[in-house]
Amino acid sequence: MPSTQDFLSLLLYAPALTNAEKRSLAMVHGVEHALPGLRLEWTTSERGDLISLNRRDDWVMANTLDGGLPFLCDDNEQSPVTLYGLENPGGPGEKPQFEVHMRLPINEFVIGQAEPVLAALGESGAAWWGELTPFTAAADIAEQTAPTLDGPPVPPRGLPVLMAPGAHSPPELPSHLGWVNYWSDASARALGFPDPSRDAELLSRARRTATNGWVVRLTDEPLDLDRPAHLDALLRSYERFPKIGGR
Repeated sequence: MPSTQDFLSLLLYAPALTNAEKRSLAMVHGVEHALPGLRLEWTTSERGDLISLNRRDDWVMANTLDGGLPFLCDDNEQSPVTLYGLENPGGPGEKPQFEVHMRLPINEFVIGQAEPVLAALGESGAAWWGELTPFTAAADIAEQTAPTLDGPPVPPRGLPVLMAPGAHSPPELPSHLGWVNYWSDASARALGFPDPSRDAELLSRARRTATNGWVVRLTDEPLDLDRPAHLDALLRSYERFPKIGGR
């Protein structure tokens, strides 16, 4: 596995949090259940020092008041798992949305649990859509929408130009693809997935979630765009779903 792909990057979009709800805590519990042995019971100081949270659940609820999930991590300083969420005011239709970020190490155990992790966060967070991708591939995918001084982006590897998140609607339409994709029931219906006549390959690496959403993996191994077969799988998926990214 390429050494440059040193962690997995997870991104998830959901309706904005309210102060009274417990979605943020449900997401923490969900991801810990999906990764047995993981305990997100630490945060960090402004200097980056680990701070143990003796009453983690109470702390999460108390610090969700600003519409976001406060920064949490485990105590592995060499290869940490991190999780946080924030309110993005510039969502589709200029309405706020809840944006969740997670970082996970790339190892055999985490790769084997990639789908359950993404599904747990998507379901407990009532998300519209999300994705989990190795950082190196995610950096290339980000350039599909990255602004440039010279005008519209020129994505690498022949990837299509996409509109920035929040620049198109409805919110259930994904802004981009990743290695493992979470699509809520509304998102899947908006994309026209699944179509048995067109999606046999994707369905071979997909599973239904408890709320009738889908978790869809584009390649068996973590997405590596230096591998022609992986790049082709990503390009074919963009061709299959032309609504992604507001095209």
